[in-house]
Amino acid sequence: MKVLTSADMAAADRASVDEFGVSFGELMERAGTAVASFVLLHSADAARVLVLCGAGNNGGDGFVAARALTRAGRFVSVVLLTDEARLQGAAADAFALLDRSTIQIVTVQHDADLPTFVQLLTGVDLVVDAVVGTGFKPPLRGIAVAVRDVLQHASQPVVSVDVPSGWDADATVETVPGAFRSDAVLTFTAPKLAHMFGHMTANVFGPVVVAPIGSPADAVRTATGLTWTGVSKHIFEQSRAIDSNKGMYGHVMVMGGAAGKAGAPAMASLAALRAGAGLVTAAVPHSILNTVALITPELMTIALQEAEGGVSLANASPQQLEKLLKRITVLAIGPGVGTDGDAAAFVRKVVADTVLPIVLDADGLNAFHGQTDLLRGRDRTMVLTPHPGEMATLLGITTKQVQADRLNLARSFAVQHQVTLVLKGWRTLIAHPDGTVAVNTTGNPSMAKGGSGDILTGIVAACLAQSPGNVADAVNAAVYLHGLAADFAAHCMDEHTVLATDTVAHLSDAFRYRTLDGNGAEWICGLRMHGARR
Repeated sequence: MKVLTSADMAAADRASVDEFGVSFGELMERAGTAVASFVLLHSADAARVLVLCGAGNNGGDGFVAARALTRAGRFVSVVLLTDEARLQGAAADAFALLDRSTIQIVTVQHDADLPTFVQLLTGVDLVVDAVVGTGFKPPLRGIAVAVRDVLQHASQPVVSVDVPSGWDADATVETVPGAFRSDAVLTFTAPKLAHMFGHMTANVFGPVVVAPIGSPADAVRTATGLTWTGVSKHIFEQSRAIDSNKGMYGHVMVMGGAAGKAGAPAMASLAALRAGAGLVTAAVPHSILNTVALITPELMTIALQEAEGGVSLANASPQQLEKLLKRITVLAIGPGVGTDGDAAAFVRKVVADTVLPIVLDADGLNAFHGQTDLLRGRDRTMVLTPHPGEMATLLGITTKQVQADRLNLARSFAVQHQVTLVLKGWRTLIAHPDGTVAVNTTGNPSMAKGGSGDILTGIVAACLAQSPGNVADAVNAAVYLHGLAADFAAHCMDEHTVLATDTVAHLSDAFRYRTLDGNGAEWICGLRMHGARR
């Protein structure tokens, strides 16, 4: 799913009208109806709804929603934060269709009108915020500020139309001071930049849902090169073939580990098995082999040669490596390998001497400090999964510099080296060799613990093993599923207590989760816990 700017969205609406013959009134009618459907489906107990409307198209969506909610038997009050005479175009047409005998319409334009709004608010169950939308540039002014301040301390849930009023749809920062409080956001056609990078907390905004309103796919264009991760219909959307066998789902080898670091390859291996790989082998130093093997009896193991300080295959011949990697589909290298002895040289040799798809993580990445020219993915599949500190090491800059320019640094590195780069963190970015970047919206602070990166490495490797010809979708899906499993874990437990292996235990929930609700809208941020299973 593409990620749009506010200008892209306006252009998509114009193209829908001018090139494909969809009237603007039709788009507004579908948008407002989608808002009403969302409220009816997810707030079924809200008998009395207050719809806040501004003068623009966002207000027009609100008028349509008010009409649809009234038809569904809800008692609706429309609060217009402007003079009726200022309404124009499709918004004016939508307002004219409101039946004053069944819908209460109140105009609140000045501070003197505020008590009327407060009185109305006390008698409703839910508020729909349709004041300003994606074309608005902050800050809010006038009566909208006073209304916002009242809502900030109200107990009623707020559903926002397109964006919480006061947000800049093009914002790529976590918070925008001065915007309306929001408990859920329903946007249309495609997510905007603010939905991808805005901070989801109870004090900012909650789940983000994208509803289709009939904009033709060819009308939706963007130059950002950004997409949402999600899970492609080609990845894990269908049940496995009835005549499946383990050979159909790939053989992952996890290569790494060192004395005191048995957990890393063990967790990566367990995650690869849970994520669906047909076979998984852990290749680890002999001294930790038994410890790693205990993670699960389904795991196969191979002992690596060991020298003082760590693994030592740096002098292995290509023939020896070929024998070790025979019948392997994807190689994940780096978890727990350490930096002692010949570990870095070992990693570089393996990467250089095999053409297998590789997932490179942890100290496997640090092995290329100052030698990133050796990371060449033009004729092979190479996936790098650095956290900001590892990315800083690769680039020879500070972590602060990485965090200040995450998007551009990830994209330029992926294009230059022709690799897929997964830059982990808040809103993990998956930069692809063609310059596109997927933004992941799952995950939570419970993942800020040792082992989370190892789990991701195993999931990425397993997804690649099952979809070797669809690298971008496979990696996007892996990152999305990892975060989603952590969301389920935090929901069932607590962010403080979740361990990396708890995330693995909830991978089944992530695989079975459906992002589409009963109205065809797609949940891109936040868990929809009810009806989450297939």
